[in-house]
Amino acid sequence: MALFEKKKAAPPVPAEKLPKHIGFIMDGNGRWAKKRGMPRPFGHIEGGKVYRKIMLYCQDIGIKYVSFYVFSTENWSRAQEEIKGIMQMMRMYLDDAQKHLDDGVRFIFLGDLSPYPEDIRTRMRKLEKDTERNTDINVLMAVNYGGRAEIAKSARELAELVKQGMLNPEDITEQSVADHLYTAGLPDVDLVIRPSGELRLSNFLIWQCAYAEYYFTNILWPDFTPEELDKALIDYAGRGRRFGGAE
Repeated sequence: MALFEKKKAAPPVPAEKLPKHIGFIMDGNGRWAKKRGMPRPFGHIEGGKVYRKIMLYCQDIGIKYVSFYVFSTENWSRAQEEIKGIMQMMRMYLDDAQKHLDDGVRFIFLGDLSPYPEDIRTRMRKLEKDTERNTDINVLMAVNYGGRAEIAKSARELAELVKQGMLNPEDITEQSVADHLYTAGLPDVDLVIRPSGELRLSNFLIWQCAYAEYYFTNILWPDFTPEELDKALIDYAGRGRRFGGAE
């Protein structure tokens, strides 16, 4: 036992009022850098630091699942210089995560990994394998991810089962679709947090967010803090979630 143990942060609301799964749309990195006269990749570097800080804070207060929108299927249309910077940052953070395998964090990557350079794909698969037994917090990284593409993937897989005579069309259910998503076996999102002032989901976990609560703020992601997350959690705790039922 360590002589001095780190004191965990207290959640801003009772534990039973915390969401089980939070989804973060990390928006505003480029604008944050532009406001400071810096190139867009600089904003992504600062945003990466905030990602780690928020992830560790969620772990500290007892959130079991967090999803981060890292790179969408549409992001490949950005300038090559920016994409190159994002790829290099991914390498850096994947290598850093390998140094903290005993932190209790399980990493899961959501999306089509095939377009990534081979060395990045190898790092992602290794990190998933090396952390698969960790249970303190599950960190879902949406990379080359699109919600519509994910649902189409599920539909193709179900169609193939029908084609092979292993499944009848009338037996396809919502659970069948969910079982073929990247998040199969994982809980749906309870709370989506999007900074930067944008009021949209941007193709992020659209199936899994069907009954999620949404929290929007004008703060750009590199300025997002645990204190801002506390505000979102307090707001969430005050909402009534009925999932389509009556009051």
